[in-house]
Amino acid sequence: MANHQSAKKRIRKSEKQRLHNKYYAKTARNAIKKLRNTTDKSEAEALFPQVTSMIDKLAKKSIIHQNKAANIKSKLARHLNKLA
Repeated sequence: MANHQSAKKRIRKSEKQRLHNKYYAKTARNAIKKLRNTTDKSEAEALFPQVTSMIDKLAKKSIIHQNKAANIKSKLARHLNKLA
Protein backbone atom coordinates (compact mmCIF):
# COMPACT_ATOMS: atom_id res chain seq x y z
CA MET A 1 0.00 0.00 0.00
CA ALA A 2 1.12 3.55 -0.62
CA ASN A 3 2.93 5.21 2.28
CA HIS A 4 3.44 8.72 0.96
CA GLN A 5 0.83 11.41 0.42
CA SER A 6 1.98 11.93 -3.18
CA ALA A 7 1.62 8.21 -3.91
CA LYS A 8 -1.89 8.18 -2.47
CA LYS A 9 -2.82 11.21 -4.57
CA ARG A 10 -1.37 9.56 -7.68
CA ILE A 11 -3.53 6.49 -7.06
CA ARG A 12 -6.64 8.69 -6.77
CA LYS A 13 -5.75 10.62 -9.93
CA SER A 14 -4.97 7.53 -11.99
CA GLU A 15 -8.24 5.85 -10.98
CA LYS A 16 -10.24 8.93 -11.96
CA GLN A 17 -8.39 9.16 -15.29
CA ARG A 18 -8.89 5.43 -15.95
CA LEU A 19 -12.65 5.79 -15.54
CA HIS A 20 -12.63 8.86 -17.80
CA ASN A 21 -10.70 7.03 -20.53
CA LYS A 22 -12.90 3.96 -20.17
CA TYR A 23 -16.05 6.04 -20.69
CA TYR A 24 -14.82 7.64 -23.91
CA ALA A 25 -13.42 4.37 -25.27
CA LYS A 26 -16.72 2.58 -24.61
CA THR A 27 -18.72 5.41 -26.18
CA ALA A 28 -16.57 5.22 -29.31
CA ARG A 29 -16.88 1.42 -29.47
CA ASN A 30 -20.67 1.72 -29.32
CA ALA A 31 -20.62 4.30 -32.13
CA ILE A 32 -18.40 2.01 -34.23
CA LYS A 33 -20.78 -0.92 -33.69
CA LYS A 34 -23.74 1.26 -34.65
CA LEU A 35 -21.99 2.26 -37.89
CA ARG A 36 -20.97 -1.32 -38.71
CA ASN A 37 -24.53 -2.58 -38.18
CA THR A 38 -26.01 0.13 -40.39
CA THR A 39 -27.23 -1.06 -43.78
CA ASP A 40 -28.59 2.29 -44.99
CA LYS A 41 -25.90 4.16 -46.95
CA SER A 42 -27.21 7.67 -46.26
CA GLU A 43 -27.38 7.02 -42.53
CA ALA A 44 -23.87 5.51 -42.58
CA GLU A 45 -22.51 8.53 -44.47
CA ALA A 46 -23.97 10.80 -41.81
CA LEU A 47 -22.44 8.77 -38.98
CA PHE A 48 -19.01 8.28 -40.55
CA PRO A 49 -17.54 11.77 -39.89
CA GLN A 50 -18.71 11.71 -36.27
CA VAL A 51 -17.22 8.28 -35.63
CA THR A 52 -13.90 9.09 -37.29
CA SER A 53 -13.72 12.26 -35.21
CA MET A 54 -14.24 10.23 -32.03
CA ILE A 55 -11.55 7.76 -33.07
CA ASP A 56 -9.08 10.56 -33.87
CA LYS A 57 -9.68 12.14 -30.46
CA LEU A 58 -9.02 8.83 -28.71
CA ALA A 59 -5.78 8.41 -30.63
CA LYS A 60 -4.72 12.00 -29.92
CA LYS A 61 -5.18 11.44 -26.19
CA SER A 62 -3.36 8.06 -26.37
CA ILE A 63 -6.41 6.13 -25.23
CA ILE A 64 -5.93 3.95 -28.32
CA HIS A 65 -2.84 3.66 -30.52
CA GLN A 66 -2.68 5.77 -33.68
CA ASN A 67 -2.17 2.70 -35.88
CA LYS A 68 -5.25 1.05 -34.38
CA ALA A 69 -7.24 4.22 -35.06
CA ALA A 70 -6.08 4.20 -38.69
CA ASN A 71 -7.02 0.53 -39.07
CA ILE A 72 -10.48 1.07 -37.61
CA LYS A 73 -11.14 4.09 -39.86
CA SER A 74 -9.94 2.15 -42.89
CA LYS A 75 -12.27 -0.77 -42.17
CA LEU A 76 -15.19 1.58 -41.59
CA ALA A 77 -14.49 3.35 -44.89
CA ARG A 78 -14.42 0.00 -46.69
CA HIS A 79 -17.73 -0.91 -45.06
CA LEU A 80 -19.20 2.41 -46.15
CA ASN A 81 -18.06 1.88 -49.75
CA LYS A 82 -19.56 -1.61 -49.88
CA LEU A 83 -23.04 -0.37 -48.98
CA ALA A 84 -25.36 -0.12 -51.95
